[in-house]
Amino acid sequence: MSNSAIIALAIAVGVVLAAVAFTTTARRSDVRGAGALSGETRQRDDAARRARQQAEAAVSRRDDDVAAEASTALAKASSPAPVPWIPPDPEAIGVSRRMFFNRATVSLMSAGIGAFTAAGFVAFLWPSAKGGFGQVVSVGKLDAIRDGARGASGFFYAPAARTWITEYPSEALPKAQTIYDEAIYTGMNDYGLVALYQKCPHLGCRVPDCKTSRWFECPCHGSQYNQVGEKKAGPAPRGMDRFAITVDAAGNVAVNTARVFPGPAIGVNTTGQEAEGPHCITGGGEH
Repeated sequence: MSNSAIIALAIAVGVVLAAVAFTTTARRSDVRGAGALSGETRQRDDAARRARQQAEAAVSRRDDDVAAEASTALAKASSPAPVPWIPPDPEAIGVSRRMFFNRATVSLMSAGIGAFTAAGFVAFLWPSAKGGFGQVVSVGKLDAIRDGARGASGFFYAPAARTWITEYPSEALPKAQTIYDEAIYTGMNDYGLVALYQKCPHLGCRVPDCKTSRWFECPCHGSQYNQVGEKKAGPAPRGMDRFAITVDAAGNVAVNTARVFPGPAIGVNTTGQEAEGPHCITGGGEH
């Protein structure tokens, strides 16, 4: 083989080897460049993903903290802090019990006394349905009353009716008819009796009889009345008040205490009776 042929062959082999080397180098460079670009992209993606996860975690923690704080505040607002329990003092409990029973006893006693007092007061004022004072009261037989009055210096007392019963003289009836109410005059005229309320018209004292003067003489302020209750002296504004009398067919005398007839005016003296002896009450004075 000639030298020129060997040289041409060597050149051709060198060109082929150079081409192969260039091709191999370019391929490696492309491969290396693509791989480097993919790694950076993954790193950026990983960094972005981690940042996003951290942000989401921060938001979640912040939401959890806000919810926890709100729950704690609500719990504090709705449920006050528990107060520590302190056992009670036995002596204080004993005192409280004694105070309770003492107050209960006093209250019950006061209520009972008040109820009994109120009931007694009402019973005293309320007219009795069985014929007590304030209604028609039976006081006995007519003859027994007359005999009782004559035997007691002219005075008969009927406690159930709170009444004095005395005889009225028949010779004084003409004067009495023009002065007294018909219901009172009927008892004087038909039965010869007058029923006088025991209460003094002055201030309400009970007026007793005086057997020596044979008048009624009030011990409180000295008012004096004759035997039929006409005023003779003292501060009373009128004569003794009176009740109507009825007598049934059997001779039973009844006094109607349901109605009080005012006593006669000052100066009325139908019987003309003067004191028949010493006065039991002195200093009454004429008015």
